[in-house]
Amino acid sequence: MIEVNTSQLAMDLENQFGAHNYHPLPVVLAKGKGVFMWDIEGKRYYDFLSAYSAVNQGHCHPKIVGALIEQAQTLELTSRAFYNNVLGSYEKFITEYFGYQRLLPMNSGAEGDETALKLARKWGYKVKGIPENQAKIICCQNNFHGRTITVISMSTDPDARNDFGPFTPGFISIPYNDLPALKKALEDPNVAGFLVEPIQGEAGVFVPDEGYLRKAFDLCKAKNVLFIADEVQTGIARTGRLLACDWEEVKPDILILGKALSGGVYPISAVLANDEIMMTIKPGEHGSTFGGNPIAAKVAIAALGVIRDEKLAENAEKMGIIFRDEIRKINSPHIELVRGKGLLNATVIKPFKGKTAWDVCLKMRDHGLLAKQTHDHIIRFAPPLIITEEQIHEAVGIIKISLEELS
Repeated sequence: MIEVNTSQLAMDLENQFGAHNYHPLPVVLAKGKGVFMWDIEGKRYYDFLSAYSAVNQGHCHPKIVGALIEQAQTLELTSRAFYNNVLGSYEKFITEYFGYQRLLPMNSGAEGDETALKLARKWGYKVKGIPENQAKIICCQNNFHGRTITVISMSTDPDARNDFGPFTPGFISIPYNDLPALKKALEDPNVAGFLVEPIQGEAGVFVPDEGYLRKAFDLCKAKNVLFIADEVQTGIARTGRLLACDWEEVKPDILILGKALSGGVYPISAVLANDEIMMTIKPGEHGSTFGGNPIAAKVAIAALGVIRDEKLAENAEKMGIIFRDEIRKINSPHIELVRGKGLLNATVIKPFKGKTAWDVCLKMRDHGLLAKQTHDHIIRFAPPLIITEEQIHEAVGIIKISLEELS
């Protein structure tokens, strides 16, 4: 194995031997702790991406890492061909934690969405009585639910769709944050579910109008349609509540979780629902070799315990308010708009003298803060939820200096 001791060597190896399906910011990270990461050369950075909100609890949280190590040294994987002595405890813990009757464990967010789609269709046929192969799912334009073929069949992003067809049928795409469009789509009697992100993260942290989720939920209930919330990015305290849906007291019929469910140390996702929905799936109809493995179960219990014990939802709400207020005070021709909820925030960047959001990210990197642009003109700011007020002010100072230097 080659000893990788410089950033350039690491980037060269990836470029030569890896698929070019990402365009990373040119920084090579070798260590993480709390809200910070360090590159190979030892430079420290504020992490303001949190692995797309997977590291809500901070890098290498000792309780989560300890659970991982302890279980990995005891029993790592059995598959679901057999019972194991951890999964049942995890299922009890997480269903009580979120207030559901059943859990279906998977690994990635995309698998969680695929699972939810299958559950909604199965429920549509077995419970609602939709004719065979006629079930439809309503989804929103500019969504991001993953990159499998079925999931990109719901996408309106050309980069996600170009040259990957033919696509899976059965989806009705409507504008996000548009209740009249939802109401019209719900007139179709073959609609089984409405899949929605409470805040569209990849679209640029697009926060819907206040009351949108509650009214959308009520519209679905009136038409006997499942309300399916993709909280893979917005869940686990990121927006200042345990779930983003909690802001409007909406309890999804199907809840999809991932990312911070493990604190970033292991691929874990979960789909939660009650018996009427979950028990429509029978043995052999869905599953995963790694889903519900003992390590994942122990890690998720520890990760959710950290969220609760360290009151990270409360800290996210408080720090998010401070962050948005401080960013709005920055007088920069690059800042067009600041939006967000909790510690899921974004700044819309106005092109200035040929400079774009990518250039802002490069300049922030130079000054010790890492964030990433989305859709060329938006920068998402999502630090670990353990961040302090002092650290927020220091990070905003870095952002301000970076924008001033570009101007």
